[in-house]
Amino acid sequence: MNVRDQLAELDNTNYHFGSQSEGTTTPGLQSDTDLLITMNKFNIMYSMADWQQGEINYLMVRDADTPAQHYLLQRFRPDVPLPVTHIDVPDFFTDSQGRVFLSNLAIVREAAAVCGDAHLRRGPSNSGREDWDFVYAFKCKTLPPEIMSWFTKMGQVYWPPQETFEAAKKCPVFLVPDGYHGSVNKNIEWRITPNLIERLLMFSLNLLQIKCLVVLKIIKKQEFIKYIPVHHTNCKFTTFHCKTALFFTLERTPPTLWTKCRLIECIVRCLETIQEFLNQGNCPHFIVEGVDLFDGKLCRECQIDLEQAIQGMIQDDMHVLFHLQTDDFGQRLSDYPHEMQPYHGDDVNAGICGKLAKDMFEDYLYTNTYVCHRLCSNGDELQISLNNEITKLENMAINVGTTQYHKNDIMFLKKSLISIKASTIMSNCIQFGQPLPHDIWQMYGESLNTDVASSKLKLASMHYCRGELRRAVSVLHEGEFELDNSVQSVCGCWIEPAKDNLSEAFCKYTVQNESQEQLTKKLAFCVRFLREEKFCAPMFLWYEMYRAVGDDVDLRSEKERVWMDWAEVDARPFLLYLQYLTYRALGVRHRQLEALHGLEDIVTTDKVNQMYHPETVANLYGHCCELEGDVQKALHAYNDSLHIMPRNNAANWHKHRMEMMLSSTQLNST
Repeated sequence: MNVRDQLAELDNTNYHFGSQSEGTTTPGLQSDTDLLITMNKFNIMYSMADWQQGEINYLMVRDADTPAQHYLLQRFRPDVPLPVTHIDVPDFFTDSQGRVFLSNLAIVREAAAVCGDAHLRRGPSNSGREDWDFVYAFKCKTLPPEIMSWFTKMGQVYWPPQETFEAAKKCPVFLVPDGYHGSVNKNIEWRITPNLIERLLMFSLNLLQIKCLVVLKIIKKQEFIKYIPVHHTNCKFTTFHCKTALFFTLERTPPTLWTKCRLIECIVRCLETIQEFLNQGNCPHFIVEGVDLFDGKLCRECQIDLEQAIQGMIQDDMHVLFHLQTDDFGQRLSDYPHEMQPYHGDDVNAGICGKLAKDMFEDYLYTNTYVCHRLCSNGDELQISLNNEITKLENMAINVGTTQYHKNDIMFLKKSLISIKASTIMSNCIQFGQPLPHDIWQMYGESLNTDVASSKLKLASMHYCRGELRRAVSVLHEGEFELDNSVQSVCGCWIEPAKDNLSEAFCKYTVQNESQEQLTKKLAFCVRFLREEKFCAPMFLWYEMYRAVGDDVDLRSEKERVWMDWAEVDARPFLLYLQYLTYRALGVRHRQLEALHGLEDIVTTDKVNQMYHPETVANLYGHCCELEGDVQKALHAYNDSLHIMPRNNAANWHKHRMEMMLSSTQLNST
């Protein structure tokens, strides 16, 4: 996302926070994905010494009645270090002293405009999805005193280690749009959050400490909820309370306690810390002084109920653990003495490695999709835009401070854009009968190893469209050989197949082969043709680029609007479709029928549910049936496609053609 925003010249920095990035969640906990987006174009000053000429300057202001952990942001001029005295727009508030403050509702309005009806606001989060939390934030120029005071702890505690403290001093802190719940100024208050410091602390934990936190979250999810009375529906004990209790427990206890055989004891110690907070009616923030994390989250009545519940768990020797249902935790714990390896560790490890690898390349493809959409929408000639983008990527790759992860993404994007550049040039040459440029094959060569299939299939398609059938067969034969059952399909259109299609063979491969170069040998991306590449695609696929009928475009989601003007198809069925067309043109009937039966096997079995674009696969099969002269079977295929996706589906065009054809046949016979 950082590479994507840099290419689009957006001055943002994106961070992942929360349990998924920390590795402190399980499938049963159903954790959100947390993304914090910092808007770097704003200069957030703690004192006037931080003022920058030409910048959008805001001064962090606190009055006597400003709640702990909160600040107001006063606007200052960009030309001289003086406050702005008047701004007559909704995003600002002027107080009785003439000070102009930025409203946190400015972020809410921006997010609502982007997300539309899907907009969800939860605390500082503004997103368009239930399972994602997007938090827009400002980065503070310097650390405020309530954060700096935390660093005076060193030498007085068991944890965190010295190196973590030193690294934490270099971490910026952020202001998020979240006012204090009981404040009259809550719409102009911004809460300070040391997310990066907290993430450093989490990354310093050992495996036992991570397990301890996960078990606390599972107990909280199932047991704690029982002790919050129904008439206090706004009260909740959060996972952040659990994390805070773990931090304070680690701070107070010697490292010798945190050993593998003492997990239950460590859990009890953390529960006792929570019990202490509940008893005193105050849960302090581990880093920011003067904050009560129970304030606005847990009333005194619920605190007392929870304290008694925890006391009961401890006195019952933690038998509650055997009754936890999340992830079958209790059952697994009961079975453990009788089966020394209840978790089938190798399979679990392979599944995790496979999921991480698939997610990484999905992220690459999402970035590629976003960049392609922006280039196709900016009104400039695509070739010029592609050249500019490739130059930007080359410059980004040599910048000091670029991480290996960024470099991997940059190189992937560059290859992908070179592939599009080659195809758009070739498409123009085919359309107008022009000679090929001398460097066209070099461009194709540079982009062939983005994955095992998609670039090669586009090359084979180009040969087919140029009438170079033998060359197309040669490329298709190589693709058929490499596209075996260990290859994992991946798509960049923000959609998931009806059935999880994570390949078991691919997962096992990723355990021993984790480099990007090795992984690409076992990945097959969906094949994409932009409209500017259409003369390199079989003509039947052009319908996919103009799939809208009537008001279909208005019914597209924001994500569908990004890719639905292109042709997108899964690699395996497209290979079979190209084989059918090519062998048909060559008159090799037995190979043509093999490809047809392969396509039929996909669309008439559960395999179709593993496709990212099943409606397009059904359309390709329908076209093959048309070419076989079986209009009824073709119509059946198009109806199946419309059953999968009734709107924004090229099958609407094909169904109309088939019905017209049948009607004409019946009329002629009459």
